[in-house]
Amino acid sequence: MKQTPFTARHIALGAKMAEFAGYNMPISYSGINDEHHAVRNNAGIFDVSHMGEFILKGPQALDLIQRVTTNDASKLTDGKAQYSCLTNENGGIVDDLLVYCVEKDKVYMLVVNASNIAKDWEWIFRHNTAGVEMHDISERTCLLAIQGPQATRILQPLTDMDILNLTYYTFVKGRFAGIDNVLISATGYTGAGGVEIYFEDKDGAADTIWEAILAAGTPKGLKPIGLGARDTLRLEMGYCLYGNDIDDFSSPIEAGLGWITRFSKPFTASEFLAKQKANGTEKRLVGFEMVDKGIPRHDYKIRDADGNLIGRVTSGTQSPTLGKAIGLGYVLTPFSALDTDIWVDVRDRALKARVVKLPFVQQP
Repeated sequence: MKQTPFTARHIALGAKMAEFAGYNMPISYSGINDEHHAVRNNAGIFDVSHMGEFILKGPQALDLIQRVTTNDASKLTDGKAQYSCLTNENGGIVDDLLVYCVEKDKVYMLVVNASNIAKDWEWIFRHNTAGVEMHDISERTCLLAIQGPQATRILQPLTDMDILNLTYYTFVKGRFAGIDNVLISATGYTGAGGVEIYFEDKDGAADTIWEAILAAGTPKGLKPIGLGARDTLRLEMGYCLYGNDIDDFSSPIEAGLGWITRFSKPFTASEFLAKQKANGTEKRLVGFEMVDKGIPRHDYKIRDADGNLIGRVTSGTQSPTLGKAIGLGYVLTPFSALDTDIWVDVRDRALKARVVKLPFVQQP
């Protein structure tokens, strides 16, 4: 298994480790529920250095991004980012990603899922017909997510950059914890506020930044957080997980991602997706809460009142914040309306659930 620059520290802290996307990653330290509440109510630090980062440079960089992603990157200016996705010829999702505008019309950074680094690189490279300069910087880039309502207050003393007032989906670049060229963005996968910090792993930068954050944050209740709580946090917000809720065979329209699917410019399968948006789809991704007691899991079957198969669960868990079981799943469109009763097969029992509005948890 691959390691991040922080793997030894996770092990030293007693983290429960497991393979994820080819990396030896921390799943939990003090327990998923404890870590979940730490982020929702205060702050936590995640090592997400397994994620992929690509740099696209040159006068045709924006054109390439526009042709392969669904969102409109032409609206980005320096210091702004957006959520988007790559689509294949059939309208399926190759990956979801973040697009960072480092220098408008010249330099962009794409942040992709760890399990899709090679696939995404090949997909974008295949469409790079204009000679855009491409660099895969994934192996040398560290990424720490410091999430929670107190995250920026804890980090502000470590930098002269104003991160307290950093607005959602914007970023700054400068000196942090004595390290230069650190990019800090107001993004994340928890819905709890906070930032993500990108920097190159050289000259001890990983150790310096990790130690500085822990030294500043531990007295204020910041905790190291594993991927287990990252999953429960993102699910409470209704955020999609690639490979579970979205994949090469689900479209952004079906997945409720029409808001990042802009038809003001052509992109792969844009005509097909425009028809889906206009005419509707056979299935839709919905959020649901369990009415009967039981926890939905990935690939559990979803049925109607008569026992007919109408869909499947893509993600499910016991929500630490709500104290009830929640899930995401695809159902036939007639069953996707709010307050529709559905039934989930849990251990050979059909348990009642109800379609609800996303996100499951409203953050202040």
